[in-house]
Amino acid sequence: MAEATLLDVHEVRRAFPRQGGEELLVLEGVNLTLREGEIVGLLGRSGSGKSTLLRLIAGLAQPQGGSLTYLGTPIDGPANGIAMVFQSFALFPWLTVLENVQLGLEAMRLPEKEIRTRALAAIDLIGLDGYESAYPRELSGGMRQRVGFARAMVVHPNILLMDEPFSALDVLTAENLRTDFLELWGDKKLPIKGVILVTHNIEEAVQMCDRVLLFSTSPGRVTTEIKIDMPRPRERTSPTFEDYVDRIYVDMTARRVDRQAYRQAQPAGYGLDTPLTHVSSSTIAGLIETVAAPPYGGKADLPDIASDLQLEIDELFPVTEALQLLRLGDVEGGDIKLTHMGKRFADADTNERKEIFSRALISYVPLAAHIRRVLDERANHTAPRRRFIDELEDHMAEDAAQETLRAVISWARFAELFSYDKEGETFSLENPT
Repeated sequence: MAEATLLDVHEVRRAFPRQGGEELLVLEGVNLTLREGEIVGLLGRSGSGKSTLLRLIAGLAQPQGGSLTYLGTPIDGPANGIAMVFQSFALFPWLTVLENVQLGLEAMRLPEKEIRTRALAAIDLIGLDGYESAYPRELSGGMRQRVGFARAMVVHPNILLMDEPFSALDVLTAENLRTDFLELWGDKKLPIKGVILVTHNIEEAVQMCDRVLLFSTSPGRVTTEIKIDMPRPRERTSPTFEDYVDRIYVDMTARRVDRQAYRQAQPAGYGLDTPLTHVSSSTIAGLIETVAAPPYGGKADLPDIASDLQLEIDELFPVTEALQLLRLGDVEGGDIKLTHMGKRFADADTNERKEIFSRALISYVPLAAHIRRVLDERANHTAPRRRFIDELEDHMAEDAAQETLRAVISWARFAELFSYDKEGETFSLENPT
């Protein structure tokens, strides 16, 4: 017998206005369902619209297209039966633990005795019995997040939305809280019927979720759905667990390699419409050195690198993309492999590394080549920052243009390709050719 559908999201579109009357498209054509008894994970990088989607589901914002229905009823505002746990705890510091947990029940105008009874039960359930009179400042990060869980669950929601609830915690505290939550869920002690978890931690998604939806960026849309067919509790060291982690890495990186190959295929001077993520040259060098060194010897499994360096996808993927863009490394099948130039970079001294980096920028980063060409052609070999920002903003949002230019400035400084005066907001050549 199929479980009841709690939530249905159909072809949802969400955009935000930009200067000039245009719009920034954040979500497009998003579809998902949540059935009773499921934990569904939304996995993707920052900027893929995952948190925006949660706000739409919670009724805190409205889509420009598509529909969202909860138990068959359209969501047109905050819905009774949908609660959220936030990354930032979101507790009122002037209220005690008990008072923070009681807030949702007070808004429901329940009898005072019932409010207190349910709040104390929620506090006890989440493992904070004895801390009812404590203030948030007296609690550790993990304990404050437990208060957040108690406050969400005390209203007995059908759906619990979790927006990266463990990301602000240290590794051990996060693992402890995840384990406790899953035990309560497995024992059916939680007063909730379904969960949507937003995360950018692949292992967390495999550990917690029944299904994982992978999100692309710009705009955010569901690209792949992966069913995690494993009994709980799930051992991270089991071959099946590792296979799921590898599969997700392969799927997410394969899709980005395709876009990277397209970008690399463009001749110099084109491709200015492709946003870049700022990654420092020292971070790029550090990853190259790590992959080049034992035990990897030039080729490494991405999950292993992520685990060894304690990196999540928002930290690891931008570096691997930079390596691909500069043709210092390739990513395929969930592995990262240094190219011939990547290996040369690993073995080179500082001056040779700068030369390798400079050639890569000119050859494979259209914006860097474009700036250098403009500076070469001008008699005074200078150009204002505004000139390039205006060009970029013809193709991308303002914040993406700022980030893209920041990345190129940082890389060009290391490569000594051109200089940038931050105070005067001016590009120049120190040694014009």
